[in-house]
Amino acid sequence: MSNEETINPDLESAEQSTEELVEETQATEEVAQAAEEGPGPEAQIEALQDELTKTKDDALRTLADAQNIKRRAEGEIDKARKFALEKFASELLGVADNLERALEAADTDNEAVKPLAEGVELTQKTLVDALAKFNVKQLDPVGEPFDPQFHQAMSMVENPDVEPNTVTLVMQKGYTLNERLLRPAMVMVSKAAAGSIDENA
Repeated sequence: MSNEETINPDLESAEQSTEELVEETQATEEVAQAAEEGPGPEAQIEALQDELTKTKDDALRTLADAQNIKRRAEGEIDKARKFALEKFASELLGVADNLERALEAADTDNEAVKPLAEGVELTQKTLVDALAKFNVKQLDPVGEPFDPQFHQAMSMVENPDVEPNTVTLVMQKGYTLNERLLRPAMVMVSKAAAGSIDENA
C-alpha cells in the first residue's frame, strides 16, 4: 500500500469531522441568536400591556393618595382657622363672668351707683357682642331640656312646675366656639317629685 492510500482515509475522516464541527457551530449560533432575539411579538405585546396596566394602577393610586393628602390638609387648615381663637376666647370668659357678677351685685336703686351699673352693663354687652362676631356664643339654657354635651348639672331639685330634666337655674353661663364647647353651662336641673313616681312603671 502506498503512502497516498494510507493518508487518504485520514484526510477524509478529518474533512468529515470539520464539516460536523461547522454544522454544530452553525446550529449553536442559531440557538444563541434566537435566544438574543427573545420571545415572539405576541409575548412582547402581552408583556407591554401588563406593564401598562400596572403603570396605570400605580398612577391612579398615587393620584388618589395625593387627593387624600390635599383633602386632609385642607380640613386641618380649616379646623386651625376655626379654632385658632380657642385659648384667647377662653381667657375672656372670666372677664365676661366678672362683669355679670358686678351687675348682679350693683344696687340699681341707688342713683349714685346707677350710672356705674349702666357702664358695666354696656361693657359686658360690648364684650359678648365682640365674642359673637367671632362665633363665640353664650349658652343660657334656662327652661331648656338638660343637655349633657353642653350643660354641667350642679344639683337637682324637685320642681312640679316644669318637666323633669329641665334647666331651672344657670349658675354660670357656658360658651361655644363654632359649635364646639368652650365651657359648659353650670346649671340646676329639675327632677320629678318623689311622690309623683309612677309605681306601675
